[in-house]
Amino acid sequence: MRGPVSSAAMQARSIDAPSLFRSSHCSADEYDAFLQRCYPTKQFVQQRRSQRKQFVEAWPDIEEWLAAPLAVRVGRINGQTRATLQDRPSYFARAYLYYLALKGHLRFDYPWLLAVGDLCVHDVARLLDIDLGVERLAREATDLGLVYAGADRAMRWTLGRLALHQGPQLVSALRQNDINELLVAVRMFGDRSDLGAYWTSSDRYRLVSKAWITMIGQLRLALYHRGQVDDPPRKIMPSADLKAAQPEMGALIDEWLVRRAPSLRPVTVYHHALTARRFLQHLAKTAPEVRTFGQVKHEHIVSWMNAMKTELSPKTGRPLTANSQRGRVVRLAQFFKDAEDWAWTEVPRWPLVAKRDLPRVPDRIPRYIPRAELERLMEEIRALSDPFQRAAMLLARWSGARRSEIQRLSVDCLDQYADGTARLRLPVGKTARERQIPLHDEAAEALRVVLGLRAKVADRMLPDERTGDLVRFVFVWRGKLMSGRHLFGAPLKRVCAATGLADARGRPTVTMHRFRHTLGTELAERGAKLHTIMSVLGHESPQMTMVYARISDAEVLRDYQSVLEPGAMIAGAGAEVIRSGNLGESAVDWLRSHFFKTALELGHCLRLPSEGPCECDLYLSCSRFVTTPCYAPRLRERRRLELSLAEDARARSWSREVERHCAVARRVEQLLTDLGEELE
Repeated sequence: MRGPVSSAAMQARSIDAPSLFRSSHCSADEYDAFLQRCYPTKQFVQQRRSQRKQFVEAWPDIEEWLAAPLAVRVGRINGQTRATLQDRPSYFARAYLYYLALKGHLRFDYPWLLAVGDLCVHDVARLLDIDLGVERLAREATDLGLVYAGADRAMRWTLGRLALHQGPQLVSALRQNDINELLVAVRMFGDRSDLGAYWTSSDRYRLVSKAWITMIGQLRLALYHRGQVDDPPRKIMPSADLKAAQPEMGALIDEWLVRRAPSLRPVTVYHHALTARRFLQHLAKTAPEVRTFGQVKHEHIVSWMNAMKTELSPKTGRPLTANSQRGRVVRLAQFFKDAEDWAWTEVPRWPLVAKRDLPRVPDRIPRYIPRAELERLMEEIRALSDPFQRAAMLLARWSGARRSEIQRLSVDCLDQYADGTARLRLPVGKTARERQIPLHDEAAEALRVVLGLRAKVADRMLPDERTGDLVRFVFVWRGKLMSGRHLFGAPLKRVCAATGLADARGRPTVTMHRFRHTLGTELAERGAKLHTIMSVLGHESPQMTMVYARISDAEVLRDYQSVLEPGAMIAGAGAEVIRSGNLGESAVDWLRSHFFKTALELGHCLRLPSEGPCECDLYLSCSRFVTTPCYAPRLRERRRLELSLAEDARARSWSREVERHCAVARRVEQLLTDLGEELE
């Protein structure tokens, strides 16, 4: 954020230089004819005629008036009354000036248009039979979901100023450059040293300009869906365009961002910029002698990392998490890596950030939502009044999709398998792959309701931020893609508060990602194959799936109790050690915390890490091997396999192989007998 204006205006692109235009007065006869035609009251006509005469006498060359100080041209600044005006002719001649602009004699500059609070240009336009397109665009914006009163106010504010700045023109002639120029003007006006003369204070201008930018955004929204503006309507990230105390370093950062931007999402570019600026701010404070990246040393990076350990998050007011610290360091390291790849001589050619420098991130297991809490949450989710929020939350529950994948669903995302089961097509996401998954009927029905609502709205397709393709998204409201905060953040906070799942500060104790963890855990507990869980969750490697779908605490507890609880039915060479109570306390503690790691095909190996690897799964003869009745079906299948292999070896006269397979089969038979299970 820079200056008192809302930082959204800072995202406007540069504008082309304006074309040369010379403003001039109209003749007295022309203006008099207009007054006689439009105003029936003789006294009022005489007043307007007199106001024009005084202005022309004071400013015979209107170009000189345009070059005069802004306070003089506005005529009345903060604190003045009609008796103490800065310039009476300028103040009282505004109606005449509006006439000149609408008739093509004058072009107003944006500082004047932003310094004057209320413009009565639409009354003059109506008398001149000039249609600025206010009503037409307001109704089109209303069709997109905006409230008519707000859309009408936005079109009046924006179109009136555009007409006075560049002359009245058809709505169809407006382009992105017109929007950018107005946004830049709002930003630059906030940088004026005399801002208080027009808007009391910078704080007041911040509030006023925020409303202006919203209205400009509504005009851009309408123009985008008309096909006149290329930039899609979206919430603009706060600007990270902070002035660096080191100009050369700031220029390099800007060049880096420009080269990286085409391959990154806008939010990623924003975070890259913010991280780089924060590092430069730290250098300016702790090492002001460093003016170029060539002077940056490893100790400067370490100093910045140490400072982050005590830094408070602007969002939560709490210390930065290890993930946040690591993310910042990784982004800065990416800058140095890119500079090295591009052979930038201004940046050191040796790595300043090593992997060992990165803050260690805790290795956390997925946190599924306990069933009792999940049932309470689902009751509140089903009761959500907003169909878009309800559909998004149900999709998160039953699909296991990431929030961004749900947010970017297209209107053709839902079909069905041959048996009638709903099928959901998820867009390209984190892994850069599309995927199709089965969908629960409850989520499919909620999605169909939303698709029905979208079918009633005719709007322009929006570009997908990951693929660049034009897509008709499901979750669109008022012509824009709905934000994650609206779809997930707000309803989650509401349902958690209703179910008592919020902390003392009212923040939810359940995150949206835990719905994904929950689905993965449920699939694992119910015997889904690893490949199935990978397909549903969209993982690239089995290792990722093993983390997300790690078996739940309840499942671990059941297995643990089936082996280590007193009186458990167990078999195997390790069974006697358990029955005799000879397992040490440290061994029991390790097994309690890591029991899921002991699982094998036919049982468990209770060997501790310090004892090294074993061959339990191959020979079933290790002193630490133990099995339970739940493995009986697998044991029978293994026995049948070994007997079959023994017969095949016998037919081939492989006596040693016959002996080996028969020995394993006998060992499996002994395990089944010890468990009290039938051989077949």
